[in-house]
Amino acid sequence: MNVPGNLKYTASHEWVRTEPDGTVTIGITDFAQDALGDLVFIELPDVGRTLAAGESCAVVESVKAASDVYAPLAGEVVAVNESLKDAPEALNADAFAAWMWKMKPAGDTASLMNAETYKQNIAAQK
Repeated sequence: MNVPGNLKYTASHEWVRTEPDGTVTIGITDFAQDALGDLVFIELPDVGRTLAAGESCAVVESVKAASDVYAPLAGEVVAVNESLKDAPEALNADAFAAWMWKMKPAGDTASLMNAETYKQNIAAQK
């Protein structure tokens, strides 16, 4: 299972990368895409939407099930990866390259898990 050490993680399997400009990029983890199976549809939050930490704001649908994706931090959505709407399978190919949305966070990532803690978290779920 791929768990890059330079990212932060949530218990609900989102990853967060802090960008040099202070925005954060968000996607679902390799563990999440693997558990879901082949993705066939993705609904992304609207640009300009203000999210609360933990708020359901996106949906990924696979041949198995639909699953909510949650905002790991509070903040404003500043960009979405429109290419995922036509090619949701990109998340299956590389969950860490196929980001879902970017946001201007209202706080920092201190409350999120580092890679080692996230690995322990997913090991406990297997």
